Amino acid sequence: MKKIFILTGETSGDKLAAAAISKLKQKNPDITYLSVGGYYLNSIGIKSIFDLKEITYIGFTSVILNLFKIKNKINKTVSEIIKFDPDVLFSVDSPDFTLRVAEKVKNINPKIKIIHYVAPQVWIWREKRVKKFKNFVDHMLLLFNFEKQYFDKENIPNTFVGHPLLENNDKSKIDITSLIKNDKKIISIFPGSRNSEINTLLPILVNFVKMMNEKSNDYIFYFHATNENRQICTNFLNKENLSNSQVISEEKIKSKILSHSVFAVAKSGTISLEICNQNVPSIIIYKINFINYLIMKSLVKVRFANIINIINDKEIIPELLQNECNSKEIFNSVMYFLKHPDLMKNQIESCKKTLNEIKSKSSAAEEVSAILTKYLIS
Repeated sequence: MKKIFILTGETSGDKLAAAAISKLKQKNPDITYLSVGGYYLNSIGIKSIFDLKEITYIGFTSVILNLFKIKNKINKTVSEIIKFDPDVLFSVDSPDFTLRVAEKVKNINPKIKIIHYVAPQVWIWREKRVKKFKNFVDHMLLLFNFEKQYFDKENIPNTFVGHPLLENNDKSKIDITSLIKNDKKIISIFPGSRNSEINTLLPILVNFVKMMNEKSNDYIFYFHATNENRQICTNFLNKENLSNSQVISEEKIKSKILSHSVFAVAKSGTISLEICNQNVPSIIIYKINFINYLIMKSLVKVRFANIINIINDKEIIPELLQNECNSKEIFNSVMYFLKHPDLMKNQIESCKKTLNEIKSKSSAAEEVSAILTKYLIS
C-alpha cells in the first residue's frame, strides 16, 4: 500500500492540504496517511503526530525565543517521517518549518519524493533559496504563474496549479437568514489565525467597532475566526459586551457572510484574495513588534504587503501597517470608503482585473491530486 506523509505548519496550509487530499482519497482510497496537521486534515480522518499549534510562531524574535522547541519539533518530525517511510512527503507552505524537515528527510532517505505546495515567496525576499531547493525538492507546486521563472531558471520541476481561494466552487445552499438583519449592513473582520496575531489585532479591531457604533448603528460586525481560535475571539468579545458583533468559524457560513458584506477589514495575508474574489472592498492591517519589523523591512524587496498591490506595483487596497494599524486609522479609512461608493467600485474593478490575470483555468486541488498520483505510481 502506498503512503503519504502530509506536512503543514499552520492553519492555511492545513486547509490547502485537506482540499487536495480529499480529491486524492476519492480517486485512490487505498493510500495510508500520517501528518503534521490540524482541524482540516483531522476532519477528513488523517491523524497528526502532534498539535499544529505547537509549531505556529510568528516573527523573528518569536522564532529565536522558541528555537530550542522548534529544533526539537523538526527533529521529532523527521524521525516520525523516516519511521513511517512514505512514498511521498507532501509539504505545504510554512517553508521555514516544512522545507527544513523535507531537506533532512531527503538526506536520510533520498527515495522519498518531496512535493512542496505553495512555493516560498522568493519574489519578495531571499531569492537565493531557490538554488538550495534544487537539492531536495522533486516538484514545486505554484499558486501564481509568474513564479515559474524563478524555478525554471534552476531546472526545478514545477507546475502552476492556481490558488484555491480564487475558485468559485461553493455551490452549497447555506441558510444564513438568521444571521442577516434586514436593517443592518455587514462588515467582515479577519483578525488572523495565529494566537500572536489575535492578541495584537483583536483589541485594536474591537476599539474600531466601538468607534463605528458611536458614529452609526447601521452595521453588524462578523469576526471570522478559525476553529482553533474561535474561543479566544469569543471570550474577548464577550468581555466587551458588543451586541452587534459575532464570531463565526464554520467555513461555508464565513464564505456566505463575506459575500453579503459591504466591507472587510483583514489581516494581511491570503485571505485578501478570497475577499477580492467575493467582490468585497477592503483594507489590510498588520502589526508586529518593532524588532521584527526592522528585520523584515531590511530583507524584503517589494514596496507592499498585499499580493494585489505587489502585482500592480501600486496601492489598490489600502495597507495600514505598524503605527498606522490603530483603531482611529482603521475607522477613518473604512468611513471614507463607505462615504465614497465610487472608490469601493473602483477597487473591486481593479481587483477583478488582477484576479483574472492570475487565475488558473482548472481546480488547484484536482491539479495537486493528479501530480501526487503521478509520483505515487512512478
